[in-house]
Amino acid sequence: MAAGSSSLHIGIVGFGNLGQFLVERITKDGAPLGLALAFVWNRNTEKLKGLVPDELVLGNLSSFADRQCDVIVEVCHPRVVKEFGVHFLSRSHFMVGSPSALADHDLNEKLRQAARLNGRTLYIPSGALWGGQDIQRLNDSGALQALFIRMSKHPSCFRLTGDVLSEWTEGEGRRVLFSGSVAELCPLAPNNVNTMAAAALAAGKLGFNGVQGEIVSDTALSDFHVVEVEVTGPGGFSVHTVRKNPARLGAVTGSATYNSFWNSLLVCKGHGGQVYLC
Repeated sequence: MAAGSSSLHIGIVGFGNLGQFLVERITKDGAPLGLALAFVWNRNTEKLKGLVPDELVLGNLSSFADRQCDVIVEVCHPRVVKEFGVHFLSRSHFMVGSPSALADHDLNEKLRQAARLNGRTLYIPSGALWGGQDIQRLNDSGALQALFIRMSKHPSCFRLTGDVLSEWTEGEGRRVLFSGSVAELCPLAPNNVNTMAAAALAAGKLGFNGVQGEIVSDTALSDFHVVEVEVTGPGGFSVHTVRKNPARLGAVTGSATYNSFWNSLLVCKGHGGQVYLC
């Protein structure tokens, strides 16, 4: 929190559905919680007109340092994390809404180093991940042996970089789109597998290459996203969770994840130069 300030100033980078939700919550509920908007940026500034006060609109993201800001929240695209993440950490704590960007090993290391050097926190929101702190504790104790995550969604909810789903038809049922390491999966579905990326960061000793993931297209899932997590430890220890996250057709993010993200933001008050799952 900036010296002499009673509020934590939040910069929102991205004004899609999640960005709009956060701006609305901070505007409506932020003051009693000690939160205030520092700025809102979106690639298309026309989208902000009438919804964000002019004085809070940041026209050029490169000018972010001109605003008093304690926490910058990225909720748009991994490209922004790659281009601006290190710069953000030189001035503010940074909450990464697209942790799939950290599957890039070099970027991951650069962001960790920037957090350490500047005494800032690189926050990773749990999102739709259930039991992330438990995974992290098991990892830190050296007992985590394997981690597998399956995300199943209606095909309209996927945003893939390839043409794997270009010819899906309604009623076709269930189709496995990819199964392999989360490191391979993140570039294929950067907007859909942030939950997996958060898990890979919690399971640091396995990492993006060691954590296994699977994405499944299922036309029967018209109302939910389903996230299954299988954790394996020593001596036959295992945990299997299944989370059904209500979601509209075509929605990249399930509705329960919005409140999860908000609760994560409330944690972002500074935890030193480290990566912190919140």
